[in-house]
Amino acid sequence: MPTDETGGNSYVYDPESPAEMARLITLDTITTKAMGGPLTGIPQAADMSNILDLGCGPGGWALDVAFTFPHITVAGIDISRTMVHYANARARSQKLTNVSFGIMDITGPLDFAEDTFDLVNARFLAVAFHRERWEPLIAECFRILRPGGILRLTESVDIGVTNSPAFQDLQALTYHVLWQNGYDFSINGKTFDSTHLLPRLLRKGGYQDVQYAAHALEFSMDTPAWADLYRNYEIAYHSQSTKIGISADMQRQINQFYQRMLIEMNQEDFCAMWHWMTVWGKKPL
Repeated sequence: MPTDETGGNSYVYDPESPAEMARLITLDTITTKAMGGPLTGIPQAADMSNILDLGCGPGGWALDVAFTFPHITVAGIDISRTMVHYANARARSQKLTNVSFGIMDITGPLDFAEDTFDLVNARFLAVAFHRERWEPLIAECFRILRPGGILRLTESVDIGVTNSPAFQDLQALTYHVLWQNGYDFSINGKTFDSTHLLPRLLRKGGYQDVQYAAHALEFSMDTPAWADLYRNYEIAYHSQSTKIGISADMQRQINQFYQRMLIEMNQEDFCAMWHWMTVWGKKPL
């Protein structure tokens, strides 16, 4: 997770929280599974030798890559000491010698030499990264990628679309608060999506052959993903940081929506779908 311009962490949750780490471990697993694997859409994975994961959290994606592709050396970086230590412990317990994790702030220059990586990957930075930080990050990734290397960004289109009134009310309030505090690329705070601008930002940054792929996961009451996504929202809204400008009155409103949402998500007719997108481009040869 990155820091903000004042030197404080810009992640909207506590990056050192065990509950947040548990949430991200589960989210990593279900996201990668729904996408068909850690390097889906990257046909040249067999020819890669070095990969970097930005904002790696507890390391789920990087560990999956290291296990699936033992010929690839994987590095993960994050500002959370708790998550980096956990990720390194998991690598040791799984006897994965081709993956390592380090503490680094991705909002500034990255401590890597030019032309180092075949792939730089990042997922779900929209809740951890202010909108003005995207172009510098994309440029810094361009610097550290080898010619022909790929920058791959995965971001949510929404935080879920459901038939729960409280869920949707809570999403609408969340979108507005995040937008007011400088997150995502919404023009009015009524959406969460940043993916519509990412292809242009990559082309503007010098990347070629920019492509994208859409993903979706149903988490209705009678689906396998329901329990994991229910727990995801339960933790996320319970631990949401007050540093993003939530007033006492707004927090009371959030709490009311939150309690109703949990009840409505447990109803037999609860229907839900989560949508996200991956955008990637190549550094010219």
